[in-house]
Amino acid sequence: MASRPVSKENRIPVILVALGSALWGTDTVLRLPLTGHLASSTIVLYEHLIICVIAIPVLLRARQELRTLQWKHWLALIGIAWGGSALATVLFTESIGRGNPTTAILLQKMQPLFTFLLAGPLLGERLTRRHWGYLALGALGAWLVSFGADGLLPAIPRVEATAALLALGASALWGTSTVLGRFLSPRSSFPVVTALRFVVAVPMLFA
Repeated sequence: MASRPVSKENRIPVILVALGSALWGTDTVLRLPLTGHLASSTIVLYEHLIICVIAIPVLLRARQELRTLQWKHWLALIGIAWGGSALATVLFTESIGRGNPTTAILLQKMQPLFTFLLAGPLLGERLTRRHWGYLALGALGAWLVSFGADGLLPAIPRVEATAALLALGASALWGTSTVLGRFLSPRSSFPVVTALRFVVAVPMLFA
């Protein structure tokens, strides 16, 4: 049976996700040397301040759109900015500095599992039995890839366990932010949500 051709509209999101993943990989290479000289929160603060140079002009052009946001949308934005942008990136940076960077990067890929779990309560999306099977396989795969070289139940050093927990915390916050971003998508455009994510996170990082 011949496969259906993939339309241009369906290819573009896949290409964008692939490019984003590639950039995240190079981000870790640049972030790791900094952890030896700066605190994780300082690294993330400087990162956000640099991005704000681009984000603030975007928000200035979108003043009319910002006026239409209701309190529930601002709460979602605060969750994305303080949780997914500020705290999650600090946890991920700290995980890289404390343990094996490869483990942190692999556990970062756990965020879709948290997205699936929260899509029902927050967005009303129902998970089928197939989704729960994928969740279980994803969790098992993450465990094996991260720690399975020494067996199914290896003795994990405390330092490595701490780094893994930090990375999982970052993944949980990123997964939650994905759901909150989906909640905002009918109301706000992608450039505005992205710009607000970094600008609103700066006060949290200063604190």
